[in-house]
Amino acid sequence: MNTAGHHNRLDRRALLQAAVTIPATVLEATPAHADTAAHSGGRSHFDTESPRFALAVLPDTQYLFDADCSDPAPLRATFRYLAAEREEANIAFMTHLGDVTEHGTEQEIALAADTFRTIHGKVPYSVLAGNHDIRSSTDDQRGDSAYLAAFGPQRYASMPTFRGASPDGYNSHHVLRAAGREWLVLALDWRVSDNGLRWAQGVLDAHPTLPAVLTTHDLAWSDDDGAAQLSDHGRRLWDGLIRGNDQIFLALGGHYWPPGRTVLTNDADNDVHVHITNYQDRYYGGAGMIRLYGFDLVRKVIDVETFSPWFLARDPHKRSPLEAETIELTGPTDRFSLSVDFDERFKGFDPATPPKPRPASAVMPRGTVAYWRFDASGTAAAGSPGATVADGAVVRDLTGNGNHLTVSRLHSSGPDALTWSADHHPGQPAHASLRFDGGKSPDRGAVLTTAAGAALNSEKFTGGYTIETYLMLPEPFEGDHSWMGILSWEGRNGDAGKTTGWSPLEPTCSLNLSPERFLQFVVYPNKQDADPTSWSHAVPVGRWMHIALVNDGRRTVMYVDGSKIARNPGQPSTGITTLGKPFVIGATQFDERFGQGFYGWIGDTRIVKRALATRDFLTPFE
Repeated sequence: MNTAGHHNRLDRRALLQAAVTIPATVLEATPAHADTAAHSGGRSHFDTESPRFALAVLPDTQYLFDADCSDPAPLRATFRYLAAEREEANIAFMTHLGDVTEHGTEQEIALAADTFRTIHGKVPYSVLAGNHDIRSSTDDQRGDSAYLAAFGPQRYASMPTFRGASPDGYNSHHVLRAAGREWLVLALDWRVSDNGLRWAQGVLDAHPTLPAVLTTHDLAWSDDDGAAQLSDHGRRLWDGLIRGNDQIFLALGGHYWPPGRTVLTNDADNDVHVHITNYQDRYYGGAGMIRLYGFDLVRKVIDVETFSPWFLARDPHKRSPLEAETIELTGPTDRFSLSVDFDERFKGFDPATPPKPRPASAVMPRGTVAYWRFDASGTAAAGSPGATVADGAVVRDLTGNGNHLTVSRLHSSGPDALTWSADHHPGQPAHASLRFDGGKSPDRGAVLTTAAGAALNSEKFTGGYTIETYLMLPEPFEGDHSWMGILSWEGRNGDAGKTTGWSPLEPTCSLNLSPERFLQFVVYPNKQDADPTSWSHAVPVGRWMHIALVNDGRRTVMYVDGSKIARNPGQPSTGITTLGKPFVIGATQFDERFGQGFYGWIGDTRIVKRALATRDFLTPFE
C-alpha cells in the first residue's frame, strides 16, 4: 500500500456462526451434484445455471502477514465462510486484489500460501501481486520471486476455471461458468509491462464473446466522499486495454483507501464500473473483510456488500466494540447496487439470440379450444407496426374450432384505439401483439369478440381450464385507467341466478386491472353460487408479463411469469358460468355496456380445456 497523499444480512449470517467451522467433509458433493461441482471447481454445490451468483472480492491482506505480527486467523475464517456459504450464496469465484503480504519475504509468503489451502479445492480463486509482494520498482518481467513460487500458475493448475498465465507467470486468466454463460476474469500484476498488456489483449481476443472482470492492484484512488478517479497506472490500463475492449464491464482494484467507485464510458459508449476495495486501514488490518458482488440477471442488478466473516463468527455477546462496529460496512461505497441490463450491455460483443417464432401447431396441446395470435399466421389482415387495425378485421382461432375474433371500436374511438405492433414477450410464440389505447374521460378503446354462436361462448369447463395471455402496460402509465378490463365473457352473473357476488351486474368471468395495478380474476363457477377471486401483486409497467389462470376442476390459481400468486381463493370453483354470449379481449362488459378499453399491449392468448402445469404454459417455466 502506498497512500501517495490519497487518502443486513446479519440475521442470516448469524446462523452461520457454526457454519464457518464445518469440516471439509461436509462440503463434499454428492453424486447427484457431481457435474455441477466439477464445473464450479469446488466441492460444495454451485449452480452454474442459476441467474443469481456471487463473485467474492478480497482486498489487501498485508497486515495479516507482517513478519512476527502475522495472524492468519481472520483470513482462514473468511475462507471457511466462503466454502460453507458457497451453495447458499452461489459463489462462483474469489479474486484477491494484491498485497497479500507486507514485505513479500519467504516466511510471509509461505504463511499466506499455507492459509490459502483453507479454500483450495473448495472455491476457485485468483491472486495477483501487489507492490508489497514483490520489488515494487519492477514490472511483471521481474523474474523469479518468493511470490511467484507460491502463487504462480502451478497453484491454479488443478482449478477447472484456470485457462493460463502470461509467459512471465505473473498474470493469469480464469473462465468460469455462471448464470448459464461463461465469464472471464483477468488477474493483472502490479505495473503490468507492455508484454503483459499484449498478453491480456490476446486473452480477450481469444474469448471475444465473454464479459470480462479486470482485477489489478493499482487502478484508482478515491477522495473521502468515495468519488474515484484513475491512478497513473489505472490510466495506463484504461488507455491501453480497458477502454478499447467493450467486454470489460467491471474493473476492480485495491492498494488505495478509502474505498470508492466511479463509472467511465468506453470507446463503445458503454459503462465500465471502476471500484476501489481496500480495508487494511480498518480495525485489525481489515480482519479478512470481503466483498460479495451478487449478480442477479433477472433483476438486472449487481448487489454489493462488505463484511468480516471472522467477526461474524464471534459470539455477539463477547464481541469487543471495535469488532461489533466492523462486522459489516454499510456506507455508500461499501454496500450498494448497480443497475446493469446485462443483455443490453453485452450485445456489442455477444448479442443475445432471440428465440424464433414457434408455429401454432407446436403450442396447441390436447384440449386447446382457442388460440389467437396477432401475426400473419393469425390474421390475413395483419399490418405493419403502428398501422391501424380496422373495424371488422378478423383474428382467426388457429385451433380450427371456429372461435374467431372480430375487431370493433368502443364509443367514438378513433383509429389509434387499436394498432398492430411488433413488440412481444421474449418467450412468446408469435412475435407480434396488439397495442390498445383505451381509457376514460371519455371512455374509449377497442375490443375483439367471438361471433354469436361460437362454441367458446357456451363452454362450461367443468373438468378444469387454463387461460393464458401476454400483457405489457405502458411506461409511464399515464391517464385514468382504473378498473381496466382485459378479457371476459359477456353476460351478467345475476342473469345466471348467482346471488352471492359483489353485484348481479358483474360479468360471469373477467380478468381486470385495479387502480393499484393489481390483476383481478373473478369467476362465477358453473356449479357453485360464489365468486372466487384471485388478486395479484402490483404488476410492473414497461415489461411483458405472462399471465395464466389455471383451474383443476376444484380451485383456481393465478400465475404471473410462472410464479403462483399469494391471494388465490381457497373456496371450491368448478367450471365457468357462461351464458352463450361472446368472449371478449380488450375490455369488460358491465351493466350491459363496455366502459373504457384496455391500455397497453396484448399478445398471444390461449384457452385450454384442462389444467396445465407451468412447464406446459405458452412460455415454459420450470
